[in-house]
Amino acid sequence: MSIWPAMIDRLFCRPSARTLALANLTYVILTLGSVWVVAYNFVPGGEYTRERTDVLLGVAMAFVGLAMMTRCKPDENELYSKSKKEDLPCNEEKPSCSEVSKGRRFNNVAFPIVKANKFAFYSSHVKPAMFFLVLVTAGIMAFRHQNLNKKPPVKEDPRVFSAMIWTVHFGYDNKGWPSFERAAQMINDTGVDVVGFLESDCSKSYLGSHDLPGWFEERLGMHADFGPSTRDHTWGATLLSKYPIVSSQHHLLPSPEGELAPAVSATINITGSLVDFVVVHMGNDRDDLDRQLQAQELARIMDESPNPVVFLGYVTSAPGSRDYNVLLKKGRVKDIDSTDRHRWCEYIMYRGLTRLGYARISHGGLSDTEVQMARFRLPADGERYKDNDKMTTSPRAVPRNLHFTDRFGSYYAGHYYGEHHYHMSTPKYFLPE
Repeated sequence: MSIWPAMIDRLFCRPSARTLALANLTYVILTLGSVWVVAYNFVPGGEYTRERTDVLLGVAMAFVGLAMMTRCKPDENELYSKSKKEDLPCNEEKPSCSEVSKGRRFNNVAFPIVKANKFAFYSSHVKPAMFFLVLVTAGIMAFRHQNLNKKPPVKEDPRVFSAMIWTVHFGYDNKGWPSFERAAQMINDTGVDVVGFLESDCSKSYLGSHDLPGWFEERLGMHADFGPSTRDHTWGATLLSKYPIVSSQHHLLPSPEGELAPAVSATINITGSLVDFVVVHMGNDRDDLDRQLQAQELARIMDESPNPVVFLGYVTSAPGSRDYNVLLKKGRVKDIDSTDRHRWCEYIMYRGLTRLGYARISHGGLSDTEVQMARFRLPADGERYKDNDKMTTSPRAVPRNLHFTDRFGSYYAGHYYGEHHYHMSTPKYFLPE
């Protein structure tokens, strides 16, 4: 910001068409670079845009330095006119310098005395405008503050809660249009309590520099915890919860070969009981060592958790694979539906909870990834833990308060194309044997 005045001076003494064309080209290149920051495994040379931004910053500053070394060439006509005026003497045929300065008339032409006050415009216009802006801003913040009063949901059975994993695709749909409001409406329709957001990195120019977690936090009335910061150059992992977040840790998982993998491990107070949640976006499937080390680290985090655990993760491995088994065995968790063999990326796992239901909702063009959702019950104090192992697709066999919403239709086998709808042989419900 300190060099803007000098840059503006140079802008106005250069050919405007060429300058604006070059500026826009630079902006497009830098915007593309901000996309590559989170996707360098898919683009050539992208490693430098993610992990060597110091090099890019040095190159950018070198160009800025070259621009600052340029000088404006004064207009020749302007110089000629200025020199002529300076050469005019104050003689008898022309008004004297003192007469002009005193505001006298010459040939019926007035030469007024102008006493410039550089603070006059500031006092008469800028100060009132800024004062009004401060009042409007304070009023808006007071109004928005009402939306930040978050209260836990009231339920027939307070021990029942639901969790969801979704790759939000930075809030843009498959046609490249902003989809924040539609995404928020879809989440509201599910009635979910805890959401694991993936691909939620913020402060990107192509996102309008929006704070995705902050926007959804206010829009949905949920608590939000953004994972590893934007400067760490990850896809982004965010936790949203209707219940208070007691504590959280942000992790950059081991990534010696490829993309930096973000994770959030947090403890949430669900009606007096503590439950640990792990939200993660693991590395690309082509980086085998990354996935191996990341699975081991995630398993360690879950294994050391003293509370019931819910894992909401983008694993990039098939069911039954090495990394899948490491998470289950070393992390001491269970798959929400081990019979579902048609998954690849998103998984829901748990420990110390009783599973009640599982659903997959088609993305409907809102993202490039479906929604997965699960419902659990917390064991009561002193109650012997026992999971539900009997599966049914008939909602008639379960209480009404445990049903998934009918906003997305009913049980559907296979892929569903079009608007949001249950698919892939869900919803499923789990009952005690």
